[in-house]
Amino acid sequence: MLHSTAEPVTDNVVAVTVPADGGWLGILRTATAGLAARLRFAGDKIEDLRIAVDEACAMLLVIAPPGADLHCRFEIGETELGVVVSAPADARRRLPEPSAFAWKVLNGLTSRVEAEQTPDRATIRLVTELPHP
Repeated sequence: MLHSTAEPVTDNVVAVTVPADGGWLGILRTATAGLAARLRFAGDKIEDLRIAVDEACAMLLVIAPPGADLHCRFEIGETELGVVVSAPADARRRLPEPSAFAWKVLNGLTSRVEAEQTPDRATIRLVTELPHP
């Protein structure tokens, strides 16, 4: 069954889960833009973050097995917004090499990018500084 869920986990964390299928990425793009706007990011920064989340999700979709879910967790800190996207990983597939163009895009759109892949799961963490009050 196809579904999406969005639930506040705490006051500073929002988690969204959708099927790992490109047709569902619009929900994550919308959630990203809505949260960034609520946090008072400038228009160009909202778009940068939306594109970064979309790109990270696209990298995960390539390695996720059929029927998997894509998890996106927005963590609002004192000075940063962390966006952690993860999905089960097909053990025969890997995230792109660190020198790949996709990583250059993510590094250009965010303050910091981290990635981890185990034999059964891949996680990409995007960190962006919050706007100054």
